[in-house]
Amino acid sequence: MSRTMSYPMRVRFAECDPQGIVFNSRYLEYFDVAMTEIWREALGPYDAATADAGVDLVVAEAGIRYLDSLRFDDEFVLQATVRRIGTSSMTTAIVVLRDGTAVAEGELHHVFLGREDGRPTPIPKPVRAAFEPYLDAETDPAVG
Repeated sequence: MSRTMSYPMRVRFAECDPQGIVFNSRYLEYFDVAMTEIWREALGPYDAATADAGVDLVVAEAGIRYLDSLRFDDEFVLQATVRRIGTSSMTTAIVVLRDGTAVAEGELHHVFLGREDGRPTPIPKPVRAAFEPYLDAETDPAVG
């Protein structure tokens, strides 16, 4: 079983449309929070860890499936696991839960870039090792 990062949040008024429903693009912001928090849990503060490793991350692909709507003042939980770790990229699965029920789910695919040249670079061994406990063996055929 893989490790899951969980991070609680609450919908703020500014994230909603005039009907009090979270605007769809805000879910990508929530996904970004999930990435920040899984990184912090696995390696510590993002800026320090990426600087130490000599890498940056860029989003190469994002996908969201909307299953329900969050509304102003709803409490929810972001959960993240790693779906795949490649040579120079990583895919993270993220679920937005309200009262234990998925409201949205999706993936972010990140590519690691060298800080010096901005070109794709292999994932540093300490970064790979830090994220391996979050790797979902059911979705990554290279695991197990």
